[in-house]
Amino acid sequence: MISVVVVDDQELMRGGLRMVLGAQADIEVVGEAGDGAEAIRLTADLRPDVVLMDVRMPVLDGVEATKQIVDAGSARVLVMTTFDLDEYVYAALQNGASGFLLKDTPPDHLVSALRAVAGGEAVVSPSVTRRLLDRFIGAGNQPLRDAAVLDTLTDREREVLVLIAKGLSNIEIAGMLFLSEATVKTHVGRILSKLDLRDRVQAVVLAYETGLARPGAG
Repeated sequence: MISVVVVDDQELMRGGLRMVLGAQADIEVVGEAGDGAEAIRLTADLRPDVVLMDVRMPVLDGVEATKQIVDAGSARVLVMTTFDLDEYVYAALQNGASGFLLKDTPPDHLVSALRAVAGGEAVVSPSVTRRLLDRFIGAGNQPLRDAAVLDTLTDREREVLVLIAKGLSNIEIAGMLFLSEATVKTHVGRILSKLDLRDRVQAVVLAYETGLARPGAG
């Protein structure tokens, strides 16, 4: 059973999410919060598998709440937003969110995304992430991070990281580099470990922030 805390300042939205998720045999909504501070307290008490987190809220926004929840190891966080180009989402990804969804996401997509995050995966649309980064880093601007953080990577691992940033799956990367899927998984694991990253979402952000991948590029 996947336990979930729903966080949104709109009671109607929380009710709708509770109905959608509660209809699933393998998902249980164990709590609801109307702001980030309440979300932190509730998550610390309940230790759910996933927090479904709104980003624009009173008292404490979802970005800071995400950071504190992830840093504490209380749960994985899937953020929700009304706008796909949202500075709050970019900040939430930097702070450890396992991905983001638009609030008009179809219910079946929401459920599958939540299951993926509960299983340790990241939910990220590479095209939307690139547009986020393009907006908040800016094509042609100086990288936000020193590329020296990538010095621990081998040439092959750098290749794999670029392809992760382009949104390719492990199977697609394997086909492009003529490797087995198992070998690609090993490379991905080493990249995350060497760079102290939680998941592929943070790998994508780092690749763009260091200039290894370029916003706006195909």
